[in-house]
Amino acid sequence: MRILASVVISLFVTLPCSAQTILKSEPLVLAPYEVAFVQDFSCGPGRVLKVTGAIRGLHRRKACVVLSGEQASLAIATP
Repeated sequence: MRILASVVISLFVTLPCSAQTILKSEPLVLAPYEVAFVQDFSCGPGRVLKVTGAIRGLHRRKACVVLSGEQASLAIATP
């Protein structure tokens, strides 16, 4: 019974953490290899811009990707 209770509690804790946050604007500061999803209308309907931070001297990597509705939540970027 204790095992079942611990599994149920761990599911409630880990499931909200699995969602990706979609920002309305690209963040000014992004750590190397950190990923941010941005709502960008140039990518088309159902797609978001995936921005990956780079080390000093290199440009950020940007690509349009598809995210399912269960994986994403809309948020506002805070500076």
